Amino acid sequence: MSLIQDVKNDIREAKKIRLPWWGVLCWMAACGLIDWMLIVIGRFDDLALPTTNCIVVLGFLIVLKRRLKRYAWFWTIIFIIAALHVPLILLIPWTTEWVPALAIAVIDSADLIMILAILSVAGKLMGGTKTVEG
Repeated sequence: MSLIQDVKNDIREAKKIRLPWWGVLCWMAACGLIDWMLIVIGRFDDLALPTTNCIVVLGFLIVLKRRLKRYAWFWTIIFIIAALHVPLILLIPWTTEWVPALAIAVIDSADLIMILAILSVAGKLMGGTKTVEG
């Protein structure tokens, strides 16, 4: 299967995922904790949105690819991608002004699609997706 078809299948599967009520409550608690930590360090205004969006994308990706959780290469790639997001969040001068939701959705979607493509390529190289999905 091609890389584009793999990503399309992942997106199709992602559209079926729904967050239960207890998941919403857990996410609200996590956001409160993240916001509290950013307030303590004095960076709430500029880092709250990119930080929570990064965590949402990575968390959603882990839920979407949960069949790969038993593979060490999957967790290694997730760790590397998360580690690469830290300087991205800290070094980009984020605005404190209002940003349209569509712009945020485009950035988050592009991030998710790029990570899905990376995982698809890695899965083909490691041979892990055949044993899990097939």
